[in-house]
Amino acid sequence: MTSNSSQQLVDHLFRHESGRMIAVLTRVFGTHNLAMVEDVVQEAFFKAVQTWRFGQLPDNPGAWLMRVARNKAIDIIRRERHQRKYSQELEHLLQKDTDETVGQFFLDTEMADSQLRMIFACCHPALKEEDQIALTLKTVSGFSAAEIARALVTNEATIQKRLYRARQFLQEEHIPLEIPTGTQLQSRIDMVYATLYLLFNEGYNSGKEHELIRRDLCVEAMRLGLLLSQHPAGARPATFALLALMCFQASRFESRIGSDNNIILLQHQDRSTWDKNLIQQGFHFLNHSSQGNTLTVYHVESAIAAEHCMANSFVATNWQHMRHLYDLLLDLKPSPTVQLNRAIVLAQTDGASTALREIWLIEGIEKLLASQYLYNAVMGDLYRQLLDSNNACKYLQRALTLTTSSAEKKLILEKIKLAEHAKLN
Repeated sequence: MTSNSSQQLVDHLFRHESGRMIAVLTRVFGTHNLAMVEDVVQEAFFKAVQTWRFGQLPDNPGAWLMRVARNKAIDIIRRERHQRKYSQELEHLLQKDTDETVGQFFLDTEMADSQLRMIFACCHPALKEEDQIALTLKTVSGFSAAEIARALVTNEATIQKRLYRARQFLQEEHIPLEIPTGTQLQSRIDMVYATLYLLFNEGYNSGKEHELIRRDLCVEAMRLGLLLSQHPAGARPATFALLALMCFQASRFESRIGSDNNIILLQHQDRSTWDKNLIQQGFHFLNHSSQGNTLTVYHVESAIAAEHCMANSFVATNWQHMRHLYDLLLDLKPSPTVQLNRAIVLAQTDGASTALREIWLIEGIEKLLASQYLYNAVMGDLYRQLLDSNNACKYLQRALTLTTSSAEKKLILEKIKLAEHAKLN
């Protein structure tokens, strides 16, 4: 096995397995040992890179990684066992050091249950909301600090502070890995939804330079959402609405990027390539979400995504109904992002001038334009529709400097060329 191929395999396994490993090992060793668990999991992957490039790949790489991490954790705890107190389960594990004791870790049911419990532990209401999300994305889904910073629209230093605070809290309070019940469940499940939503969004529109869509993140968010829906505590209308939204969005993966890695905008996408099975699954979950009287942002956003899937073409989209849905979404979720997306729909119903007026009314728009490429890209496109080439170029140039995605840069450059050409004519 070559060095490059072993590194690629380890990177793939880290994204898919590290969160599960951390969840299972934290369940055994306790949340107060979370930092230690993260360290031994990291060491296991480092050892895999060093070992696998010189020999044969183990029959079960995931099991190999778990065993290495688990044994390293036990070694650390044995050295410190006289300084700390551990659970009866852990004492039993320390006394019976055989491969049989680790076998239970590889059961799908055990890993799934542990990961679900880990999500709810990270979403403890005593933590600040932003700390909950950062900790969940880091421990359960293997996000880097940079990826979390992008998802939460902040910087890495801030994320590092949030992660430190959250880990300190879990360590000091010995928060158990459990799925709460009653009123405690409701206070946590909303943050679970928010985390899965952000995880999917980061995959759907990745901040990586050469990877606009990160299918692994989207698949992970959908897997965790399905896992949640299959547990009695999570089989709720909002869960099904969120799953419907993910299915509808994921159905368009193949049509969003061209063979030359160019972005294909919605109005130019070949709808025959949209995944019909995922769309059908989306409507299945959407129907399940209609039970009861609950209306959440996920219901409205999935209805918006469904509207696109029902239209035979971009022109045939029911834009008036879309505007109504965005009005409803804005009431439920009054955020700059929703206002921006609503303005894009307004451009279809009321024209680009109306859309621009709405964008200028967004609170803190000047700050957003100074730091977020998307606001500039939309503004530039709207000015281009109005044949205002000077403003179009101004905002598109700024968007170009603010995005790190090569695919987005390529698309913006094409729009700048069109705007400059219009200026000359």
